[in-house]
Amino acid sequence: MIRREMKKIIIVMLILCVGALGFYAVKSYMENAKYNRKGFASGNGRLEATEISVAAKLAGRLEKVYVEEGALVRKGDKLALMQLNVLEAELAQAKAQKLECEAQLGVKESELTAAQATLKQKQSSFAGAEKRFKRHAELKKQNTISTQEYENAETNYLTSQAELAAAAAGVKQSEAEIEAAKANIKVADAKIARVQADIDDSLLNSPCRGRVQYRVAEPGEVLQSGAGVINLVDMHDVYMTFFLPETLAGKVKIGAAARIVLDALPEVAIPATISYVSSVAQFTPKTVETKEERQKLMFRIKAKIAPELLEKYVDYIKTGLPGEAWVQLDPNAQWPEFLMLKSEREQNVK
Repeated sequence: MIRREMKKIIIVMLILCVGALGFYAVKSYMENAKYNRKGFASGNGRLEATEISVAAKLAGRLEKVYVEEGALVRKGDKLALMQLNVLEAELAQAKAQKLECEAQLGVKESELTAAQATLKQKQSSFAGAEKRFKRHAELKKQNTISTQEYENAETNYLTSQAELAAAAAGVKQSEAEIEAAKANIKVADAKIARVQADIDDSLLNSPCRGRVQYRVAEPGEVLQSGAGVINLVDMHDVYMTFFLPETLAGKVKIGAAARIVLDALPEVAIPATISYVSSVAQFTPKTVETKEERQKLMFRIKAKIAPELLEKYVDYIKTGLPGEAWVQLDPNAQWPEFLMLKSEREQNVK
């Protein structure tokens, strides 16, 4: 009786062992199948895109927001406008300062013309005084003129010389004042350009083809410099991030062909290209010693959709859609039928 009971127990234990081994084998097969198909590997992920925060360059009040959440925008489209009252006043002031500087320049140029005429007159007077003084000096040596006449000629010569120097200094001063006036005009021009640039920057334009994800601020709000106004999703940089175990990730090459299959469109294979493979493992245990533990290492991979394809179907692109990404590990491996593009299927039929 006892032997029969023992026999039954042994049989039950054997059945449980076989069942456990079978379960482990099926589980291993399913896990491998999850990531690997001969020449290919796959992983689950969601469509993602680069997010861009369009921000106010200067502090101020938000005047208008031109777009709604979910709207598609092209590069250069108007998104929002900051209040311009203060900047427009600064621009008017800078332009008035420039007009004043230009008027001053006109006055200084007239003064220079007058100073040059005076200098020319003084040069002529000095030449005559110098000639008379030299003649009187010769006559004085010959004692043919009086000392008074000589001294008068000398005084006239020295006076003309001083007046000539003063006239020359006046010309130089006028020239310096003209250069200063020109410099003031350049300063005014620089201020006008700066204020105009600030006015231009107050109109926030879309930096790319994208979709408005959030209106971060609303008209009437006072924003700090650098505060976000619109959050955009770049529709030319859409990709799916997925993870592969170390044994498969090591075989993935940058630029390798990929296919993305979305849960919402299981019958459509979207062509993509591997644009990124993480150089650092994710989900890494603190200590990795055994082979079994090393298999737990997962690497992040990006499959990027071509911008021209995104542009063609931009109205249908929705970030956050779940799906599966397949990557071609062997460039000579033929894509399974459910991952083939329409052109590849037609070629197979031929």
